[in-house]
Amino acid sequence: MQLIKTKKGALVTSFMVFALVTTAFTAADARPRHGKVRQHAATFTGDAVVDDRYAHVQGGVMQGGLTPMRAAARQTRRQSAPMSAMAFGGGSGLISQARAYLGSNPTGRSSLWCARFLNMVLERTGRRGTGSDMASSFASFGSRVSGPQVGAIAVMSRGKRGGHVGIVSGIDESGNPIIISGNHGGRVAESTYPRGRIYAYVMP
Repeated sequence: MQLIKTKKGALVTSFMVFALVTTAFTAADARPRHGKVRQHAATFTGDAVVDDRYAHVQGGVMQGGLTPMRAAARQTRRQSAPMSAMAFGGGSGLISQARAYLGSNPTGRSSLWCARFLNMVLERTGRRGTGSDMASSFASFGSRVSGPQVGAIAVMSRGKRGGHVGIVSGIDESGNPIIISGNHGGRVAESTYPRGRIYAYVMP
């Protein structure tokens, strides 16, 4: 009889211990885990997914209101001009050399020196020019191209005043070439010219 009571007591004690342990684990699992959720949320900056419709969301917008995709496209457009100049025989070297003389007259001449200036720039970048002081001499120089290219030589007409020649350094939004040339107002200048005035583009 005493043995039966002892076994019953042991069973009751084991059951109570099991119940206490189960309750403890259940309570721990039921606690909210907001700390971990906040930690994961804090690591997201909004850069993983970009949607132009939500460009006002600070996390997905770069400085100036540009999404990363648009910023990359703009950078590509900015780089396209010098890259195309390099593709056509290093025209970017001509541009940088010509820009070094902006605002001056390195030829010392008082008139008809646009071709003289261009020949000088060509020679100082390791190229051979036409050796002529006539702007029209560049119409048959190098390789003819169909339209304005950065780094190309643009030959134009000035009507009764003769011709003019310079280096294309850019193209404006209307398709008009931006040209660095000598004898522009008595100095080397960088200015936009109407594309209708250009009758020849050549790559040196």
